[in-house]
Amino acid sequence: QVQLVESGGGLVQAGVSLRLSCAASGRTISRYSMGWFRQAPGKEREFVAAISWSIGNTYYADSVKGRFTISRDNAKNTVYLQMNSLKPDDTAVYYCAGKLKPGVLSLSRAADSDYEYWGQGTQVTVSS
Repeated sequence: QVQLVESGGGLVQAGVSLRLSCAASGRTISRYSMGWFRQAPGKEREFVAAISWSIGNTYYADSVKGRFTISRDNAKNTVYLQMNSLKPDDTAVYYCAGKLKPGVLSLSRAADSDYEYWGQGTQVTVSS
């Protein structure tokens, strides 16, 4: 089993940056693809970014492309989400997800139901 713990959220003004961290324990995540999802009030959880385990290919939702960067440090068993130029529309609970379920072939198209492990989420609130 893998436990994922997100941190780094907070209340910020539009235009600033935040870096979210997802620390894993219980097992190394070096061979797992990892992702970030978010859920705004009254909305369904949506894909934000993902990173493959092998060569670190990255994928982003159109709404965050060019502003957010996902990365991983396998030595620290941690995944990051650097969020720049934050907007009020980025307000949500951000969740870290790990390890695609067997049979899921496409990381770029992976939905939240395709991941095995989840963190508890961290709140990001962006004021205008």
